[in-house]
Amino acid sequence: MYKEQMPDEVLGRINRKENVVILDVREQDEWESGHIPGARHIPLGQIARALNEMDQQQETIVVCRSGNRSGQACDFLSSMGYYVLNMPGGMSKWTGEIAYGK
Repeated sequence: MYKEQMPDEVLGRINRKENVVILDVREQDEWESGHIPGARHIPLGQIARALNEMDQQQETIVVCRSGNRSGQACDFLSSMGYYVLNMPGGMSKWTGEIAYGK
């Protein structure tokens, strides 16, 4: 099971300079059209292949457009022993800074 953290709470943590790892699981075109600066990008379909690129102990906030795909990623990652949080509302509710491009 995993916890959730709302977009405004995540933004607050970033603004407080907390060590926050954000994983964006959207597709490439969605990522390029706007993502949280400093986030990592691993599309949902590639998560299983990328497990070795992630730190199991590091709290990771998982993001997508609305919270559905990130919830699926959290289900999978938490079942594998990763410490993950879902961000419900996803990028559609994000009010913080946005980076564009690859």
